[in-house]
Amino acid sequence: MRSLKRYINKICEKIAFRIVETDNEEQTTVSKDNVEDFIVTARYSSSKFYDEMPPGVVIGLAYNSHGGSILYIESSKANAAVAGGKGEGRTGQLKVTGQLGSVMQESSAIALTYARSFLAKHSADNEEAQKFLEQIDIHIHFPEGSTPKDGPSAGISITTALVSLAMGQPIMKNTGMTGEISLNGKVLPIGGVKEKTMAAGREGVNTLIFPKANEKDVKKLPDYIRAGITFHFVEDYKDVFDIVF
Repeated sequence: MRSLKRYINKICEKIAFRIVETDNEEQTTVSKDNVEDFIVTARYSSSKFYDEMPPGVVIGLAYNSHGGSILYIESSKANAAVAGGKGEGRTGQLKVTGQLGSVMQESSAIALTYARSFLAKHSADNEEAQKFLEQIDIHIHFPEGSTPKDGPSAGISITTALVSLAMGQPIMKNTGMTGEISLNGKVLPIGGVKEKTMAAGREGVNTLIFPKANEKDVKKLPDYIRAGITFHFVEDYKDVFDIVF
């Protein structure tokens, strides 16, 4: 609120200066279309840079010092040299980048372990997808590498990125998700529900997947925050899979 007050003061000062400079007392309207004329540049810009989601890319939701934001998780096949492999016949290796803390490093490792077991159980008719995560080196990247990232809420997003990559199938458009995952595929509760929901709405991400344990938190949100967003609440990763593919 202090920052908002400072910006309002700047806008009022700029309008007052224009009145004095031009001797024009006509009413001035400030809107989203002209606000940058009064505060020079906008503090925040859109974090959305994919119009169409390719296989292996998922939108996660983050809670940070500025409130909330969407967070892309990108996964791709990597050469053995990049991922640290040492030849044919060995298990695929994992490389993770994007200035991550130890919690998200662990989330990535858990997500890969679970994604391998999930595909083995649920892709009986897709042998290629089953073998992909076992044999191919994978690189997971969280863009905006200059921004530190950590926290226990990216598990289902990372898992979905890996499953999407292995299947060669993109997820449903404008869908974001948040929730940690256990080694057995259980979806664990998260924090920052309000901030993450607002960030998604701001970026046009209108389908959200949250842990079932957070359903009560979503119901407490004001109607204007929930407006236009479809929520899905999940307890197990299979529920996530059935929604996005």
